[in-house]
Amino acid sequence: MTAGASTARAGAATSRRLAGFAIGAAFGVTLSWSGMTSPEVIRRALLFQQAYLFLFFASAVLVATVGLRALRQLRARALLTGERIGWEPQPPQRRHIVGSIIFGLGWGVADACPGPVATQVGQGIAWGLWTLAGVVIGVWLFLARGHPDSEPASERQPSADATATTRTGLITTT
Repeated sequence: MTAGASTARAGAATSRRLAGFAIGAAFGVTLSWSGMTSPEVIRRALLFQQAYLFLFFASAVLVATVGLRALRQLRARALLTGERIGWEPQPPQRRHIVGSIIFGLGWGVADACPGPVATQVGQGIAWGLWTLAGVVIGVWLFLARGHPDSEPASERQPSADATATTRTGLITTT
């Protein structure tokens, strides 16, 4: 590999990190501005006392659905990776149901999901650290199972100097 190629890769990685930071910051500001970091807002929604949270989620799902379908129709490519935007529909599987139940239980107990937890910690809300600790412990327990890549979201296409393992979807250089 030449020095120029190495520099270009480093620049691309830095650009992706900066873009990820900017997107994360915008997401955090939106969560904070909308009140999604407030356990009271979450609790009232989970107790069906206020529809605000559900309406907010429904509007996000609607916008994402329309936007992603339009991008797929236009054969658009992802800005950061250049990969074509697309997906194959899959029927719900046992892992989806179990994951949903675990997520819902954690959300109900903590009055927060992972996005607001990061925002709560970023805002300096001390009790967000306890929920963050629970997230970290949960991820650690999941990884301790010994199957961290149970099923990748997408398969990467191997390059000429790499081979793909079918079980994990990881690229292994040869």
